[in-house]
Amino acid sequence: MKLTRQIILDTETTGLHPNNGDRLVEIGCIELVNRRLSGNNLHFYINPERDMPEAAAAIHGLREDFLKDKPVFADVVREITTFSQGAEVIIHNAAFDLGFLDMEFKRLGLAPYSSLVASVIDTLTDAQKMFPGKRNRLDDLCNRFGVKNDHRTLHGALLDAKLLAEVYLCMSRGQNDLMMDSGVEKSSHSSFQFQLPPASDLMIINASSEEEALHQKLMEDIAKKAINPPTWLH
Repeated sequence: MKLTRQIILDTETTGLHPNNGDRLVEIGCIELVNRRLSGNNLHFYINPERDMPEAAAAIHGLREDFLKDKPVFADVVREITTFSQGAEVIIHNAAFDLGFLDMEFKRLGLAPYSSLVASVIDTLTDAQKMFPGKRNRLDDLCNRFGVKNDHRTLHGALLDAKLLAEVYLCMSRGQNDLMMDSGVEKSSHSSFQFQLPPASDLMIINASSEEEALHQKLMEDIAKKAINPPTWLH
């Protein structure tokens, strides 16, 4: 059986604009093989070779004194390349992270990072299609799917990648448990459960004509705000 290898990836940076000198300061990657955590992860703190704006440090807590003795990107690019080669990469707001990775590769005269991977799944784009008109930040999706993130006080690439792995499995198959290669094991970060009562205990209550009209109006409002046509209109 052919193995499906996926990488959940997240980064932290000095700012928002790689074309204006902002740099990567952290990268975290979680490997899934056939939708199971393999335990084979990649994580680096990176010296950005520049100052750290306080606005960025307030988000991830990484400051110059901590990063000054960390490897520069050129020192870790080979490991990042080897780890990512040929995998399907899953990122929340992929354009942001790929913009920084591609720029770091370009600085070293290398082909773009995005050219190394088999494909990219953007969970933000997918979430916007699933939940049109709603906020779809990673925190919002954690709350929506019952993925516990109350232990997170600052953003961190590896921690966010772990949260995104749980969210992605919920989004893509309604699966809330991360299945380890060594056997079935529930993630300690997830409490999301599906429990249905016996069919004999279910009560069927038909909607009133007023409720049906309100429902139809809600569906029309959602369709108007959706980026792409909702599936129920296909």
